[in-house]
Amino acid sequence: MMTTTVAPELHRAADTLGRIVDLSVPIQASVSEATPVSVDVLDHAAGAAVLTQGRLTAADFPGGMAISNETVQLTTHTGTHMDAPLHYGPETLGRPARSIDEIPLEWCHAPGVRLDVRDVPVGKGITVAHLERALQRADHVLQDGEIVLLWTGASRLWGTQAYRTDFPGLTGAGTRWLVEQGVRVIGIDAWGMDRPTAVMVEDYENTGDQAYLWPAHMAGRTHEYVQLEKLNHLDQLPDATGFVVSCFPIPVMGAGAGWTRVVAHLPSP
Repeated sequence: MMTTTVAPELHRAADTLGRIVDLSVPIQASVSEATPVSVDVLDHAAGAAVLTQGRLTAADFPGGMAISNETVQLTTHTGTHMDAPLHYGPETLGRPARSIDEIPLEWCHAPGVRLDVRDVPVGKGITVAHLERALQRADHVLQDGEIVLLWTGASRLWGTQAYRTDFPGLTGAGTRWLVEQGVRVIGIDAWGMDRPTAVMVEDYENTGDQAYLWPAHMAGRTHEYVQLEKLNHLDQLPDATGFVVSCFPIPVMGAGAGWTRVVAHLPSP
């Protein structure tokens, strides 16, 4: 009988990982999603015939069960996901904008910083002043490559229709300021990075000013960054810093976004 030996250094590396906090919402049909989600299940019995092109039946498999499968219909913006620069526009800084499969993996595993902006009212913009105050409360100076997570508290509404409408959003100036500090990944625990759609559209209709329309997204045309939307469980992080975020997106070729299982790695006690 063969046995395998795991190197002691790998055991030590695993021991230093500590607790993992899931910062994602599940992919599911929900009133919190703006677009439909459907999951067509091929069960274990039916799978025998379909997967073998009718050559076998369930009775040919142990226990009368073959293997199952699922066909899922959804958008790349369903569930917790990462928006790539291509989502914001065709170009960034005059160059073709990167699609989700072109995002550097080095961006997606880095120290995290949770900024508490729960004092920003629903429908309002998270400004540079809000970000600076949150950093002061966290007693932290942003470092190049850190992943910023905006804690609005909106994730408590997941599973309700209010999740799509009751949250603040990052301003264009706030987005540009974060990127200028060296941040390449910005996340938020809300339906979107910008303010709610109806609020932005109403401001635009009242003023005719295009700057009201998706300013955080539009900032990505001049300041290259990616954003994580629909984060969850930011309240489970014990502090504003001292953790590492992993947020590798599914590389959907040529797409502007990809589903992402975002987790925070906490150090061992």
